[in-house]
Amino acid sequence: MKLTVPQESLAKALNIVSRVASSRTTLPILNNILLRAENGQLQLTATNLEIFIINSINCQIKTDGVVTVPANLLTEFITNLPKTNITIENIENKLKISAGNYKSVINTTPNDDFPNIPNGKTKTKLEIDSKTMKSAVAQVAITASNDTTRPVLTGVYLHIFEGGLYMTATDGYRLAERQIISHDGEINTIIPTTTVSEVVRVISDDIKNIKLEISDEQVSFSVGSVNIISRLIDGKYINYRQLIPSKSENRVTLDKSEFIQAVKIAELFARESAESIILKTNSANQTLSVSSIANEIGENNSEIEAKIKGDGAITLNAKYLLAALNVIDGDEVKFDFSGKLAPSLVMGKNENYKHIIMPVKS
Repeated sequence: MKLTVPQESLAKALNIVSRVASSRTTLPILNNILLRAENGQLQLTATNLEIFIINSINCQIKTDGVVTVPANLLTEFITNLPKTNITIENIENKLKISAGNYKSVINTTPNDDFPNIPNGKTKTKLEIDSKTMKSAVAQVAITASNDTTRPVLTGVYLHIFEGGLYMTATDGYRLAERQIISHDGEINTIIPTTTVSEVVRVISDDIKNIKLEISDEQVSFSVGSVNIISRLIDGKYINYRQLIPSKSENRVTLDKSEFIQAVKIAELFARESAESIILKTNSANQTLSVSSIANEIGENNSEIEAKIKGDGAITLNAKYLLAALNVIDGDEVKFDFSGKLAPSLVMGKNENYKHIIMPVKS
């Protein structure tokens, strides 16, 4: 292998793929990045066996070749080089790298043990606007579970319902659902949350659309020159739609920024009471009160002008409510609840996003 590549291009590509190279593994080869030079491109691949990230960049190739090198060392070294052309040559299991006055030699490892890139039979192809994808992941992934004993809930559920493509996640205490696009067909897939987070991370401003290919066991995302291939989570997702309230006894419509401010203040006092805050509607005065009590510290109560339908109260986790409010689009929020025990529903003006929070038993 012998090639010349711009430092900026190589550093960017390495930073994209190296994140999944695993240092905590019994397979040392997974610490490495696979470099493959052919057809005028340098292809970089890293994997932790659950997810593969492949990035191809243009370069000047004198000799084709393939080799693996330690991911962290190569990434940090290339990132710290000056912005100039870098010459890379592999001779007798040693990767010689030179850029101006900087020269280094990194020991390589044969690529024989590096895992093969999976190639599942594609059943479904999709194309999604990149801004929509980023927004949907930000809104939904926050409610995915970290409990590995219930692997199904650690992913986001991508599925078709009544002509719409939806992304959903829940940890049992809260649930988020976002309609992405209108789409007919059959999709019933659970994607690891770490995968969609990686997809969003590599979306740059010049990327307009993301292409998805889904098979029985894997999903592939094409994001410009980056390809992310991930295993799917095996299992059946819960029948979550029964948790979404179809009607409510109380509806509050109010300014999002005022709601966030009141909840933030209440949360300061709620830290001593498991983050519990009380929300109470007053239809006569058209106000929503947000309060919290901490016996050792004091208490707090804020009132917000709002459009109120119905009188009632509910206790919620302040951090969960803030997380929902921070990802809702627009300046207006709709907040629905029915009594102290039923799920509450938070939405923006556009109801394509729904965020359900279970109440705190008080």
